[in-house]
Amino acid sequence: MSAVNRDTKTQAALIALARTRRMQRALAHAYLHRDAPLPTLHSSLGYMTTTARVTEDEDAAAIGHRMTVLGIARPEGVAYVVEEIGDDSAPVVYRLYLRGARQGHLVPLHAWYDHGDNDDEIRARIAALAPLLDPVRPAATEAWMLSTRIVQRRALRVSACASLPIRKYALQLVVEPVSGYGPSGRSTVTAFLSPHARLAEVWSLARTADAPCDLAIARVTFTGIPSGTGLSKDTVVLLTAGPFRDSIDSPVRSGC
Repeated sequence: MSAVNRDTKTQAALIALARTRRMQRALAHAYLHRDAPLPTLHSSLGYMTTTARVTEDEDAAAIGHRMTVLGIARPEGVAYVVEEIGDDSAPVVYRLYLRGARQGHLVPLHAWYDHGDNDDEIRARIAALAPLLDPVRPAATEAWMLSTRIVQRRALRVSACASLPIRKYALQLVVEPVSGYGPSGRSTVTAFLSPHARLAEVWSLARTADAPCDLAIARVTFTGIPSGTGLSKDTVVLLTAGPFRDSIDSPVRSGC
């Protein structure tokens, strides 16, 4: 029993000694730097978001993913979105649901790719679909503002170069009208390297240019591809002014 008690006391004494030494070093460090200015918030955030390069391919910086709105299928209550992914690959076609339980969800059109993803075939289908859709109308981007919030921050490592870290973020995007009146929306994306985003375009879903509408689609560009110094990727955010149960073809929406 005495040996057990002696070991327990020794371990407790070592822990207490380590804490005392850490406190002494902290006090000595604080005394030596007592006249140094306090770190600013800007430098602290810069330290947290700085990351290392993950590839030496300089040509990769010219490649990114770009989204465009092909048009609206009002009977279906969806907007068709095309994402160009470069490298002579077939574009990805999405449905953006404008009403119902899936309102605001961006869903890939899997049926087009069940039997292969031939570039020419996919582009032929896009060309055949475009005349059947109602066009969207560009809106003034200055009428909306984008705010971002990091929901989750974590570091990853790339297997090809295991010694270099790469940062990954769950980034929340909120698009709101500057005036406080009008459609707004939010979405969460996965960003890499830098949690920066930019509001690139906004499209109105009104039938005519002079008709008011409380539905719009915003295109937001962010660092979403972990290659090189970080390549740009687009996402589209549905902006709504009413509850999700409203329909885009409702007469209350004045032509939307």
